[in-house]
Amino acid sequence: MKTIDEVKIIRKSKPSISEKSESVDDVRPKCDVQHSVPGIIFSTGGYTGNVYHEFNDGLIPLFITAHKYRHGYAFGGQVVLLLLEYHHWWISKYAEILGQLTNYTIIDLGADKRVHCFPEVTVGLNIHDELAITSQPNDSEDPARGPSMAGFQSMLHAAYLPRLPSAMAKQQTDIDGMIKEPSTQSFKPKLVIISRNGPRALLNQAEIVALAEGIGFSVRVLSPTQTTEMIDIYAALNGCDTMIGVHGAAMTHLLFMRPGATFIQIVALGTDWAAETYYGEPARKLGLRYVQYKVSPRESSLWGQYPPDDPVLTDPDTVNSRGWWETKRVYLEGQNVTVALPRIAAILHSAFSDASNLRSTALHSEARLPA
Repeated sequence: MKTIDEVKIIRKSKPSISEKSESVDDVRPKCDVQHSVPGIIFSTGGYTGNVYHEFNDGLIPLFITAHKYRHGYAFGGQVVLLLLEYHHWWISKYAEILGQLTNYTIIDLGADKRVHCFPEVTVGLNIHDELAITSQPNDSEDPARGPSMAGFQSMLHAAYLPRLPSAMAKQQTDIDGMIKEPSTQSFKPKLVIISRNGPRALLNQAEIVALAEGIGFSVRVLSPTQTTEMIDIYAALNGCDTMIGVHGAAMTHLLFMRPGATFIQIVALGTDWAAETYYGEPARKLGLRYVQYKVSPRESSLWGQYPPDDPVLTDPDTVNSRGWWETKRVYLEGQNVTVALPRIAAILHSAFSDASNLRSTALHSEARLPA
């Protein structure tokens, strides 16, 4: 909290009978800017820079908080956003999403020293759960009743779908492939492999690409970085049938996937709880087919670093009980994985069948539509 600038908020009200208007006006600053709509004050500091926290601690809570200020707009609109620890890269990276939540210029409170007056101000953001919104009854049926993950995903679509044609041309990807292909015989389900360059890298990734292509997938390897445009990631994942990757922050992009698609999370040794809590459970709630591939000790590079009977390999829970920094050192930053091809092949075959079945169902439904 020491890094967050202090904001002074004064409630402007009529003076009581016992007060002298002159003395009250003397201590109350004059408004430099008078706003006609409410404001939301929040920070983009903390763990911002990690895409999981950018969504879980920032964008989803902002969507929840701004929901009550929609006033006829789809997702927000009639509210001014006031930022502490303002980062230009964050504003640029999520410009399309922020444009859905406010119709006004975003204010950098660290640089703007004017006195802003609002009819109402909310300080801080509301957060419900990990990559989730605790919907009220019937929210999923009618998102207008309250904020919901269905509503959040609708906002993502509204932000990025209008830009898809140029993005698809850029990366030569066809998001409508399932509809445009003339038959299931020529249909090639799309598989996106999320590639990691740092710890928890998939060491036999090239072999998995070859395996998946042999099964019949059209494969794309995606390596998101802090500078990768969100529209490019959205285009790839919203148009894919299956996503696979080792547990890590980039799994957050499951939010871009279509309901019914398959999400395969490779759970590195010692990351079971985090993998399930942060991505497994949210994926199921979003209607994805979630498949967990749990790495065995021999599939982890830790196998060559510790004796076979070491708790690091045999009892990760005990190691994790020593605290976050030990978990980070050993399991998050200290291992890579080499998955067993027969095991992953069985999962990929199942995902391929599911995608083909969905394609067949879509074709039959389309055939029954009236001309």
